[in-house]
Amino acid sequence: MITPQTQIKVNLPVALWEFLASKAAKYDLPISGYVRHLVIKDVSPMDFPVFEMSDRTKKILKKALKDRHKAVAVDDVSKFFETL
Repeated sequence: MITPQTQIKVNLPVALWEFLASKAAKYDLPISGYVRHLVIKDVSPMDFPVFEMSDRTKKILKKALKDRHKAVAVDDVSKFFETL
């Protein structure tokens, strides 16, 4: 599975970059891999927000589950919508 990614650019003082490079080398990692590790380590204890479904969404879900036996396989989506 390919995960969408983005890039960031970070400007560091030379002394800090040298310290970062030495820490990355200690773990035999490229600097980018070491920084990625630090970010993951920092955000891992965070809880992601969980939202309650609205009453309207719950009603739609219940109806969809009740009517799931009416589902059809569609090979050509364009043709399907033309015939609706």
